[in-house]
Amino acid sequence: MALRITLQDVESNQIHAIGHDAETSTLAIRFTSRKGGVVGPGSLYHYANFTAEDFAAFQAAESKGKHFGAHIKDQVAKYPFTKIDESALAA
Repeated sequence: MALRITLQDVESNQIHAIGHDAETSTLAIRFTSRKGGVVGPGSLYHYANFTAEDFAAFQAAESKGKHFGAHIKDQVAKYPFTKIDESALAA
């Protein structure tokens, strides 16, 4: 079963909200969707092995999108990710 992580909205063009579960070292990122010209919440991903210190640095970053691109996106071996099927969370 997918982990439920509380998300907090952030100011970013590409990231809608972020959250962290310290117990499991899981980062949650909800990306921004631009379907049909409408901007809103998009897909949710969980990234493993993300420490509280990693999350603090992400939260403090002036640009969440740039921080994601520079420190998280291409670090698949360090932070393996899963796209969350949110229909499973609704059950």
